[in-house]
Amino acid sequence: MIRLPSSHAAITAPLVASSTAFPGIPIGRSLLDGRPFHLSPAMVDDRVLPSTNSLALGGLGSGKSTTAKVRGRREHLSHGHQYVVVDSFGEENAGEWVPLTRDLNGKVIEAGSFTLNPVSELFPSEVREHLIRSLIVAVEPDALNAQAAHALQHALNHPKATSLNGLVDALVEPEDGRWPAADLAAWGVGAAIALSRYTEGSLRGLFDGDNAGLPETDLPIITFDFSRLDRNSPAIPSLMAAVACWVEHVWLPQSTAPHRHLVLEEAWQILLSPATSKLIQRLLKYSRKMGLSLDVVMHTLSDLGTGPAQDLARLCEVAHVGRLGPEEAALVGALLNLPDWAIARIPTLDPGQAVWKIGPDYVDIIQTVISEDEARLTDTSSRRRMAQALAVEQDTLDLEAEADADVDEDQEQDVTVLLERGQDCGADDGWDWEMPPNVIDTRHEDAIQAAREGRCSEAADLAAIGEREDIHAHGINSNEAISWLSTRAKVAELCGDRDQAVQLRATVARMGKDVDWFEQAKDDGAPQWHRGPDPVAPVSPAEYEPPVKARRRTWPYLAAVAALALAAGGVWQSAADDKKEQAHQEKAAAYKGLSVTEVNIDGVTTKARAEWSEDGRTVILSARVDEQAKFARIDSGEQTAQEKVAPLEEGQIPMPIRLEVKVPVGDRYEAVRMTVAVGGPHWKEGSRAPGREIEFRPDRTATDVKTGKQLKQYYSRLA
Repeated sequence: MIRLPSSHAAITAPLVASSTAFPGIPIGRSLLDGRPFHLSPAMVDDRVLPSTNSLALGGLGSGKSTTAKVRGRREHLSHGHQYVVVDSFGEENAGEWVPLTRDLNGKVIEAGSFTLNPVSELFPSEVREHLIRSLIVAVEPDALNAQAAHALQHALNHPKATSLNGLVDALVEPEDGRWPAADLAAWGVGAAIALSRYTEGSLRGLFDGDNAGLPETDLPIITFDFSRLDRNSPAIPSLMAAVACWVEHVWLPQSTAPHRHLVLEEAWQILLSPATSKLIQRLLKYSRKMGLSLDVVMHTLSDLGTGPAQDLARLCEVAHVGRLGPEEAALVGALLNLPDWAIARIPTLDPGQAVWKIGPDYVDIIQTVISEDEARLTDTSSRRRMAQALAVEQDTLDLEAEADADVDEDQEQDVTVLLERGQDCGADDGWDWEMPPNVIDTRHEDAIQAAREGRCSEAADLAAIGEREDIHAHGINSNEAISWLSTRAKVAELCGDRDQAVQLRATVARMGKDVDWFEQAKDDGAPQWHRGPDPVAPVSPAEYEPPVKARRRTWPYLAAVAALALAAGGVWQSAADDKKEQAHQEKAAAYKGLSVTEVNIDGVTTKARAEWSEDGRTVILSARVDEQAKFARIDSGEQTAQEKVAPLEEGQIPMPIRLEVKVPVGDRYEAVRMTVAVGGPHWKEGSRAPGREIEFRPDRTATDVKTGKQLKQYYSRLA
């Protein structure tokens, strides 16, 4: 097996990126078809992308943070978006978002130097109580019971409770209320002790300073720098609780920006905390209504454990996954429902490359492209390169040390591509490569001739082998390699697969070439570079003498008649075989091995899918039912899968239902049927759920068995 590097993803991955384009800022370039990639989730139709929240994953040096910072800078400069960043990691005792924040004339709030007031009158009373409860639980999880909660509620109504110190005093020395002051003081001891850690203990200075207040709401970007705090300290979830409440109840209502972003860097520390996970869940749930995008940046999903924190990550509709180990890649692929080819690519990605998933269906591999100024603002590997530079200085005998150090510097940045000065990162690059020399190469003509003669399988193999050879010899973006896309398009057209031909030609056009550019003859009449010379016409001899006729006998005629009689039967048999072979070729040309349709059952949108295995012996049937459903079931033959949604607890977010079965088939061209039953929002347990029986065929067609009506294919899923 030949293993190609990640830059050759177009050879092993389907051309999923050739039929979809998203509006917005330029981010980079697709490694599948070379086209520029743009995305501003807030500008995408909400039917395609219901939520604008994003999840960025990747190991150290994979480029996830660089991509997030570049996206933030471009969104602000192009569209005026506002950002609030919770930054808990950086170099030189400063968060990694600090240089970008200062460049955009934003504000950096260092933990301890600016004091947040959790009992500010700008918060509604119920928000103040919820926030103080979160601060208490962060340091003393068992401090609140029914009596302590009432004592806290009573203290929050005291005139002193305008600062955290005043609230502690109101807990220790309460006034009489519904219950005597002595009882209230006894009940509030646990809460007062917990809050005293913020006023007198190790966490003082976060909420109790003389200048306690709230940040401005009209700045382009505000970064809360938690990098100096201990990562295991309860200060981080406590501060995050205060920031989340300020974002929801102060910043969002007062901000006038067209769209707002809350960035959580190193988010696992925040999402794992029970004190703040419910606040983040609330922001995720109502982000669309609030005009907010929650952008989560973290290393691995394993950091979140297996609890509800992973459910929060699943709610992000935009995900970009940088380099991860194979085990972590499999975990991410299962959680995000990534295709197998994308999961296999994740461990081999280079810095700045990531598998992107947009919405439920679109998957691509994108190379982030940044300018030199952006590289300077987003650099997070200066210490490592400093150590490399010192090592280079010690080796003075190495004449190439300086060049190697420059290469290492570029490789260790969080990106791999820098724009040339003055070049627009969103513009389509010109075709800068020189045309290959005029050499004799009959491989293209051989593949096309095989397709003309009906040997489609052989033609496809010849084109694949030729393409692979030229990729190894000249590179994936070379003229030699790209010319095979046009040849493959011609082969597909001759073999009856017009869809593939159109897709391949569209890919060539997007890469800046005329579709049949390599077929054009030269001005001097010389053959095209990929062809050999035309065959020489035979020269007639100067003198031609007819051969002398030999004497013939009668019996050869009798033998000829007998041979013709035998041949007649062979002709009929050959005609039948040709007809059967033609039918087989038509089936093979139409075969896609996939069929996906979207139906509405009991008021619930359901995507039904059938995918044939590579050996053609099994079919995986699946259904994805929207979160409004209370019950779903699929049946095919003896295989059944079903799920009933349990009543949701308070604050719990409904999740889509995914069901899957595997059924055997006789051959790869055999149709399969699946019955899908869905109970919608008004379905009652014990009642019969409405259903539809669908017949799938491997040529991307599906039919409603009851009505006989052909169902529309869900092409964004097929891409």
